[in-house]
Amino acid sequence: MHMSPLQIGLIIAGIVLVVGVLIYNAWQERRIRRRIDAAFQKNDDVPLQPATSARVEPTLGRPAGTDADEPASRVGAPPAAEEAPRHSAAPPVEDTGWMPPVEVIASPEPVDELPVADLQPPPGIAVPAAASGGEPDPDIECIVTLQPAKPVGAGALAAGLHARLGKRLRWFGRTAPDGAWRLLSSNSRGEFVEFAACLLLADRNGAASPAQLDTFVRVMSELSPMLPAAMSVPDVGAEAARAETLDRLCADVDVQVGLTVLRHDPASIAGTRLRGVAEAAGFRLASGGRFEWAQEDTGAVLFTLQNVRNEPFTVDTLRTASTNGVVFLLDVPRVADPPRVFDQMKLAAKRMAHTLGGELVDDNRRPLDDAALALTRQQVQHAGDALRECGIEPGTPRALALFGA
Repeated sequence: MHMSPLQIGLIIAGIVLVVGVLIYNAWQERRIRRRIDAAFQKNDDVPLQPATSARVEPTLGRPAGTDADEPASRVGAPPAAEEAPRHSAAPPVEDTGWMPPVEVIASPEPVDELPVADLQPPPGIAVPAAASGGEPDPDIECIVTLQPAKPVGAGALAAGLHARLGKRLRWFGRTAPDGAWRLLSSNSRGEFVEFAACLLLADRNGAASPAQLDTFVRVMSELSPMLPAAMSVPDVGAEAARAETLDRLCADVDVQVGLTVLRHDPASIAGTRLRGVAEAAGFRLASGGRFEWAQEDTGAVLFTLQNVRNEPFTVDTLRTASTNGVVFLLDVPRVADPPRVFDQMKLAAKRMAHTLGGELVDDNRRPLDDAALALTRQQVQHAGDALRECGIEPGTPRALALFGA
């Protein structure tokens, strides 16, 4: 069939467009890999896979029900990772329906393309010792103070105590001008001469928006005359800029690492057997569709176990369904001593792989040997060091606030 010059021209234009898109995508992938390598001093032989997800309005392993609004990229560890608050799930490795449930998070716009050791907090974010959580934290919170004309009880703050502003809101009070701060609730007893309302500037849902900060100040302004109290309010514009800076800083050091136990043969792992093995290993089924391994003395969750198929585990599904694999997930910012916790998780993953007749693999289903696991442990160490360089000690109340939903 004879084609007209117009048809030939359209065909050629289509081919050129497709080739251009492929070249652009390849360039973007190389660019992302270079950023990841620079940020974490990664070894070139460790397989990387860029994340395609966006950051949630927060979790790598993000909790269910979070919204994604900012893209994030994976900090390359051979193992798979779970959904993150600041990112999205990776595309299927092959046409089998299997999809790595999570990626390790890193910001699409790093503060600087520097090695971990050179990361410094941007202007406006100080690097003091991590806060204990028992007092206001001016480095990560917008703080409004109220000085009542005379001492009043916490009940006078009822409207403020129960305000919902889209970010964590904490109230503190003190009974003397130079006294210690006490975290308040509606049941707190005593009378206080000063109050501090503290709104978190950033979490895995993103930075506090100007609208949220405006609402915060407005609520405080309406509450002040009711006490009555003098009020000290920061500049909303400056606080919004500080929130954006803090959010970008946290996105740069937000890392989660996963280890996948997979069955390659057609036989699947029965849900009832998986639950028995998981509970015998110390896991407990939690809300959100995953198992949690918690520290006995503190109750802090050290790592989690989830379905490799991106289907939640529930009492009912475990009774009737099966799976061909599970993912162990370590949320680095949320645990104290991340390398030690990684060692615990690695041991638990190896034992479960042996018990279930599975294999420990990376995102591309390649077996993980001790050398690859050692490289991954180094990455976990680097991630913890990067957090400390930015004034965020892993596992502390400050870290839990910034890297929570």
